[in-house]
Amino acid sequence: MRLYVYVLQARDLPAKDSYVKVQVGRHKSKTWTVKGTQNPAWNEELVFRVHDLDEEVVLSVFHPEGDAANGMFGGSGELMGRARVPLQSVAGEDKQTLPPTWFPLERHKAGKFINKDCGKILVTISLRGKCHDNLTDNHMASSGVHKNEGEEMDPSSKGTGATHKTHDGKHLVKAVANRLEKIFSKNNEGPWTEDSSEVSAATSDYEDCAEESSSDHSFEEAMERMKSHSSGQDLPENLQGGILLDRIFAVPPYDLNAVLFGPDSQFRRDLVNLQGTTDVKEGPWTWKAGEISRLTRVVSYTRAATKLVKAVKATEEQTYLKADGNFFAVLVSVSTPEVPYGNMFDVELLYKIMPGPVQANSGEESSHLLVSWEVQFLQSTMMRGMIEGGVRQGLKESFEQFMDLLAQNFKMMNTSDSLHKDQVLASLEGGHKSDWKSAFQYFCNLTVIFTIAMFFYVISHIVMSKPSEYQGLECYGVDLPDSFGELVTCGILVLQLQRVYYMVLHFVKARLQKGGDHGLKAQGAGWILTVALIEGMNLASLDSTGLPDPYVVLTCNGRMRTSSVKLQTCDPQWNEVLEFDAMEEPPSVLDVEVFDFDGPFDQATSLGHAEINFLKHTATELADMWVFLEGKLAQSSQSKLRLRIFLDNNNGVETIRDYLTKMEKEVGKKLNLRSPHRNSTFQKIFGLPAEEFLISDFTCSLKRKLPLQGRLFLSARIVGFYANFFGHKTRFFFLWEDIEEIQILPASLASVGSPTLVIVLHKGRGLDARHGAKSQDEEGRLCFYFQSFVSFNVASRTIMALWRTRTLTPEQKAQIAEEQQDQENGIISDDLGSILGGEDAQMSKIYGSELPVSISSLMEVFSGGELEHKVMERSGCLNYATTAWETVKLGVFERYTSGIRL
Repeated sequence: MRLYVYVLQARDLPAKDSYVKVQVGRHKSKTWTVKGTQNPAWNEELVFRVHDLDEEVVLSVFHPEGDAANGMFGGSGELMGRARVPLQSVAGEDKQTLPPTWFPLERHKAGKFINKDCGKILVTISLRGKCHDNLTDNHMASSGVHKNEGEEMDPSSKGTGATHKTHDGKHLVKAVANRLEKIFSKNNEGPWTEDSSEVSAATSDYEDCAEESSSDHSFEEAMERMKSHSSGQDLPENLQGGILLDRIFAVPPYDLNAVLFGPDSQFRRDLVNLQGTTDVKEGPWTWKAGEISRLTRVVSYTRAATKLVKAVKATEEQTYLKADGNFFAVLVSVSTPEVPYGNMFDVELLYKIMPGPVQANSGEESSHLLVSWEVQFLQSTMMRGMIEGGVRQGLKESFEQFMDLLAQNFKMMNTSDSLHKDQVLASLEGGHKSDWKSAFQYFCNLTVIFTIAMFFYVISHIVMSKPSEYQGLECYGVDLPDSFGELVTCGILVLQLQRVYYMVLHFVKARLQKGGDHGLKAQGAGWILTVALIEGMNLASLDSTGLPDPYVVLTCNGRMRTSSVKLQTCDPQWNEVLEFDAMEEPPSVLDVEVFDFDGPFDQATSLGHAEINFLKHTATELADMWVFLEGKLAQSSQSKLRLRIFLDNNNGVETIRDYLTKMEKEVGKKLNLRSPHRNSTFQKIFGLPAEEFLISDFTCSLKRKLPLQGRLFLSARIVGFYANFFGHKTRFFFLWEDIEEIQILPASLASVGSPTLVIVLHKGRGLDARHGAKSQDEEGRLCFYFQSFVSFNVASRTIMALWRTRTLTPEQKAQIAEEQQDQENGIISDDLGSILGGEDAQMSKIYGSELPVSISSLMEVFSGGELEHKVMERSGCLNYATTAWETVKLGVFERYTSGIRL
């Protein structure tokens, strides 16, 4: 239930500047500050959500002090008086609305206004569940203010002595309009703060709300009006809780919107019967005032009981954020105060309806429906994790029924059918400009026109002039300028011709940039990445006086593709397709870099860069996405690129099998293709796309402040950890490319006798998984500690092999393999007791250094003398002793050493 407190005005206050603080339970709000009058008029409505009628409304009138008087809301001030209104008295009124009533202000026991008359305040209070009802009541109450000015109410009474007159139809609207005009005309007479005019304008929108509520408008007419309000607005971002539904249906967006949110929708009635919901009451769609008028309605119902929660009442406030005929966004705020801890949170759902791809065979339109969610906590609580887990489970069950019913009404299109890669790419072929058109746009500027005009002017002068006698130093065939004017004219012409020459050279080089890797088709079997570069917007310029010549460099798995150059534009249109050859391993990220063709070409001075993580986007999102660029220049200009990305496996399951076969040689054990069910479960746990496949998983514990038992999952692109400790779930993952170093710590008492695997990430990488890191080293790198493996050797060998395969270059892999081979060949068996000759020994280099000492001085370390004993003591060896050197064979000497190693 919502409480509306309409603060009208006050009289006989002890100070001229004042504002009102309204408190209901723990919730507080303020009015703006009115200056220069002891009889201020605020006429502001404050809204609170209440669940207990035993609370009271506390009205406190303050006088701002110091700098607070200059702000819109008094940040701090001196209390002048206070009034209290019990909610029980409001609930007992007719229609749960307290008419405009004067409340005397109680004196404060301290402060500079203790000995002064505090005055009185006029307010209207209403308990309502619908916006249009309470606004009409509040304005109706304010329209009768002049009839109740002489009445006062004791704070302990119910205030039944005040009366108000009821209007009907158009008379009500006229009365409301007349009264609002009087109120605002009074407000304009008094001095206000600088920001009060904006708030006053926002409050005047209630008049529009009342008018819309009193008139009948169809849902179609409301949608038509929303088009004007939605023009120029972007779709809101998905909510942070995650995606509940992401499907494409064979129905136009406008029709799908009407089915989901239209009044008396048959789909809504079928969904209510399917879910067992009762007492459904749908309010009409009305206009809600604010900075931007919104179309909103309130729906109340009783949810069916589940195994864990009894039947509870719920209230939904549905608000249109965008509705332009093709794109729709509806925010739904769900309040369930009767569930455990229900007063502490609200659940928000965001429905986004977007045009889907047009079917190639029939030309039928489709709609892309995406539903996201999050929990808005009204109060801080230690039960945050439990609440989010319960909400997630409840929404999952509810939307499974929602999707099944929607699929029965409309055909659901598969993702592979909806993207229509070939159709999308074919549509881009006709978007290229001809070279002649590009040249005309590039050279059609004042510099070129002035140069051409000046050139023809000089040529015409030469043709029209007559030969003259040789003067000064002139000779046959050499006609020098005869005046400073001629000299200046020739100089300007030469400079202009040079400038045009460089422009032509620049244009030719830019057009040649289109060659090379641009337009090449992907070859081979495996993972093929296709990127359609559509356009850019608000690209920055390195030169503040000119426009950039942008081109885009795409990098994936060490391979690079470059777009063509677009000359002199901040909003380039490319419409180009760039393909990467088939890759054995599925790519994880795509690096996007935008450069100016004039240079420089390093990242620090680029026009912007971005990284697209394929694991964080669905195939539908990648099919058409705007990418915001990072960097100082890009962020200041809000630069972005539009891309359409397609990642396909043209060899099917054979590509995965070939990859696993390759990994078997690296790991040293058999790797089997997991079942579709296990792969699907793995993908749902971490929210991964459908092409991700599980390679192996191990039971282990994550070491943070306390060990957390869970499972470590390894796939072709990620390392993920998941644990469920009594309903508290911990999950995170990072890419193989994020790993900089893997360390193995020996078993210790702290690790309960188990070796520890330490994974260290590159600086600035894996930030989404930082809640699972045990520590952060001095370089700012995240460190993850895993221990208590069932078979540590198998797990560590598998992890090391997968990491080397994904991240190391062929040269690094060959070097590591050679070192491992050297170590295996250099192992000496104690049973054989064989002694390798100096010429046969193969050892790995551990440490090397160059010292400015002679060889004879350095060899004293191995002489058995005092220097050698000091060195060994410093290195942590006690009771060090050696035998004398003995000759084994020619050029080979041997001795034995002993000691206690700390």
